[in-house]
Amino acid sequence: MTEEIKTERLTLRPWEDSDADFVYDLYSRWVVQRFIGTEPSVMESRSEAVERVQRFQELDHPVHGIWAVTRTDDGQPVGTLLLKPIPASGEEPLQPSNDVEIGWHFHPDHWGSGFATEAASAVLDHAFAAGLEQVVAVTNPANEASQSVCRRIGMEHLGQTKKYYNAECELFLVQNPATAQQD
Repeated sequence: MTEEIKTERLTLRPWEDSDADFVYDLYSRWVVQRFIGTEPSVMESRSEAVERVQRFQELDHPVHGIWAVTRTDDGQPVGTLLLKPIPASGEEPLQPSNDVEIGWHFHPDHWGSGFATEAASAVLDHAFAAGLEQVVAVTNPANEASQSVCRRIGMEHLGQTKKYYNAECELFLVQNPATAQQD
């Protein structure tokens, strides 16, 4: 079960069926989708959003999750935050690797607010409190905004890789501070 996480300004909660309109609005925008996947495309119908929400809800794990990020003051959805096994490059369909990735997709109306950094930091705290030893992030090489978030949440840039998603990605890594100190 995806656990609710709260920060000073945000609530990260499980997705609800009623979130489909927000998901459609978010993922039907080229400015959001342009860096996602090897062949980016926009969501074309609300029914795709309903299916996406159902997939988000299906991730049932005590640590991993795909959260709806909402403003705590009014409950308005602002984005998506994920922590899940990252697919390794290889033959389709891609299979999860042993690595866990963190990622985010935020609505353009909320870019520049610090929400991605705040939400991602909280999810890293959640991951490390649950005992994960490290978390990776990958970005499209042109996605400088997400790369900046990676750096702000303490991730180290390791260069480019083709290890995940059958794509050339910028790779970032952060180790659990509790276990990294023991090395």
